Amino acid sequence: MTHIISFSADNEFARDFESLIKKSGYRNRSRFIRDASLFFAEIQQRGELMDMDGDLVIEGHLVVHYQHDHANGQKLLVDLRHSDLIEVTTYSHSSFKHSHACVDLLQVKGTAENVRSVISELQNTHHVDKVSFVSAPLRETGCC
Repeated sequence: MTHIISFSADNEFARDFESLIKKSGYRNRSRFIRDASLFFAEIQQRGELMDMDGDLVIEGHLVVHYQHDHANGQKLLVDLRHSDLIEVTTYSHSSFKHSHACVDLLQVKGTAENVRSVISELQNTHHVDKVSFVSAPLRETGCC
């Protein structure tokens, strides 16, 4: 079952609204509003990773781009998969032939403080090119 939700906007916002949706990569106005609302609510409730309470348990994906030829990044990722700092539930490795780089995707769970610590250590590891974290959305109920 669906519900129609409407909102008021000033003329300038209303005029630019369709363009905003399109520039954001959406083709569906309802999905854009839903995702924007959920994203905003999550930021308001939890804040950005660097601002979250250190004891807050979070889940998400850690994405690490690094040079495979150099053992530092690879060894650190192997150690990380077996560390007590964060729980790694899924791990995937891919190679980008064109850019001669590797990317590891780790589904992780841990305290915000430990996730920040892991990111900091990875960012300061020679031959690790980029580290990003995508937090899982807040849900109070769901499938799992």
